[in-house]
Amino acid sequence: MKTSLSRRDLGRLLGASAVASTATSSFALENAPSVSPMGRRSEGFPDRFLWGSATASYQVEGSVNDAGRGPSIWDTFSHTPGKVANHDTGDVADDFFRRYRDDVQLMNGLGIQAFRFSVAWPRVFPTGGGMPNPQGLDFYLRLVEELHAHGIEPFCTLYHWDMPQALQDRGGWESRDTAYRLAEYAGYVAGKLSAVGVKHFFTMNEIRTFVELGYGNGTHAPGLKVGRKRLAQLNHHALLGHGLSVQSIRAHAVGDVQVGVAENPIAPVPVTPSGDDIAAARTAMREENASYLTAILEGVYTDRYLAGLGVDAPHFTAEEMRIISTPLDVLGLNFYTSTYVRASHSPASYETLALPADFPHMASSWLTVSPECVHWGPRLVHECWRPKAIYITENGCSADDGLNANGECLDTGRIMYLRNCLSQLEHALAHGAPVQGYFVWSLLDNFEWADGYGKRFGIVHVDFKTQKRTPKLSARFYQKVIEGNGKNL
Repeated sequence: MKTSLSRRDLGRLLGASAVASTATSSFALENAPSVSPMGRRSEGFPDRFLWGSATASYQVEGSVNDAGRGPSIWDTFSHTPGKVANHDTGDVADDFFRRYRDDVQLMNGLGIQAFRFSVAWPRVFPTGGGMPNPQGLDFYLRLVEELHAHGIEPFCTLYHWDMPQALQDRGGWESRDTAYRLAEYAGYVAGKLSAVGVKHFFTMNEIRTFVELGYGNGTHAPGLKVGRKRLAQLNHHALLGHGLSVQSIRAHAVGDVQVGVAENPIAPVPVTPSGDDIAAARTAMREENASYLTAILEGVYTDRYLAGLGVDAPHFTAEEMRIISTPLDVLGLNFYTSTYVRASHSPASYETLALPADFPHMASSWLTVSPECVHWGPRLVHECWRPKAIYITENGCSADDGLNANGECLDTGRIMYLRNCLSQLEHALAHGAPVQGYFVWSLLDNFEWADGYGKRFGIVHVDFKTQKRTPKLSARFYQKVIEGNGKNL
């Protein structure tokens, strides 16, 4: 995940906020159950709730020139002067490509039950298509074997932002053809990994982020600023790539698999527990995420979204929207911060509230300490769209981590953040959200995209010079949470 911007800013580039202020959403209100303003804290988590950790290929693997891997847009971007803090690159990262066995053992020692990893597209298809690279695929086969040997359930994300540079040279997401290349790659990998027991696949991670930061303001790879019209169209192509990939995974997978997408929706939180503010938050959930989750889960672009874009609205067909909204088995949700909303007498029926300058945040200025997102996010998603199952596929925080004289990392700030988020997640479960698992972001300190190695999100400290791993105090906290299945928060 991760950006240097507030999550509230991300929905603005396509004009969603400018048009998220008209009539109350009939879809959300008609499909929402009646709810009480606030539920009591529940007692722990359901039996068989899955406790996991997450990483992404470019952020941890390193070995960018090994085993036939081709260059990705993040290789190009990070080697472009001025694009990444401190001139950092993912060339080595956490050296996970070589050290994965030790890291799996580390997970096992912490009691982690599931591991969400991503496949590097250019490892398997160095130019984005054509003949697959067997050496690249073999790494993920070995990783899955190691996970299974330690009783850890693998969750595979097919696209976590490292597009082959060769595809970007042919237009990247501005080319409709890229959607079909993603589907071919996704189907191929899912066929191979499902044959060795992988049962859970996410097509993409955070469409919102790689579209708006990669092509909207240029702070992430490929570093472009294409303007509103082109941005809306390439966003549509990315959604189409998701839908085609769902179909391709199901067509090629061996046995029963669960297919979904991992997205980072804006999480509206009602500022008071009044019925009016809760209804406003429900409307905001649908409209603030109009060009992402709403399109995927409803198969339409909302009237407000299209009206706000006007002549810049994307061109699409009914068949494309049908593909985009191919039913999902699971929904992955990444939550870090909240957007506070209240009811409004304007045509919007809701308004978003700016945060005061003294609002608390973690080491990243955008990462506010607003754990209510992990309650209201999955709860409102459930009320609006009724997904079959939800996983919190990312939740975590940056912190000013360092080792003390005793070689310890006493990251009590992260423990505070995680404890509050997990307590809020219990509220979501109490209100009926079908959350089946939680993945802390991240297992390891790693390459944090445009922030380089300057922001640490791991529950395990990494010395990037020696690659020494040191579990932080938050790792011990998480270990105890897992042992007690959340009853000991």
